[in-house]
Amino acid sequence: MTEGTQALLAALQFGDGQFPGGGFAFSWGLETLVADRQIQRGQFGDFLQGQLRGRWSSFDRVVVAHAHRAASSRDLLIDLDDRVDAMSTVQAARRGSVRAGQALLGTHRRLGTPGSAMLREAIDAGLAHGHLPVVQGLVLAGVGLSMSAALALSAYGLATGLASAGIRLGLIGHLDGQHAIAALRPWLSDLIESPIPDLDELGSFAPMADLAMMRHPDQSQRLFSN
Repeated sequence: MTEGTQALLAALQFGDGQFPGGGFAFSWGLETLVADRQIQRGQFGDFLQGQLRGRWSSFDRVVVAHAHRAASSRDLLIDLDDRVDAMSTVQAARRGSVRAGQALLGTHRRLGTPGSAMLREAIDAGLAHGHLPVVQGLVLAGVGLSMSAALALSAYGLATGLASAGIRLGLIGHLDGQHAIAALRPWLSDLIESPIPDLDELGSFAPMADLAMMRHPDQSQRLFSN
């Protein structure tokens, strides 16, 4: 089996929706937007694009890439994790990132992924938080995936997670989700292969989803954590 085939199989395993990474519990504001009737079925593709452009491309992508590069350095990972925590100003998003990150880290620790025990020990010692994009960069480097593959899995995970949330909320059907993801593939491919910005350029702009996550705790019935 060639190295490329092994990498492909690893990407399929860790990008599978059935992989226990904990992301199923989060809608990242979509639940509130649906409840408030601020988004309709035909608007899901635009919402997904907005999340990938406004949040993932300028924030998660950058963090995943830097965590991938720093996978062997505990101190650099802790510093990066602290930066993510400080810049996550929406409490629901910050908590969701930590919960999802620690869930993913826990699975990889049980699988014996290199680097996972190191970060878990730092979290237990109160030195790190375990934000999702930091964990993604670390563990995907640990399983031997290239940075491009790690970024592709990170983007794909957000896209499929939002599509799954939309389906569970009754907003879209399965084909709607697939169409929305497929429409973004050329843009994502170019973005993943583009240079990674410095951490000083880190930032996000997704006000619609951020405000929805702030309102989420006020909902009387909730399917998701944010």
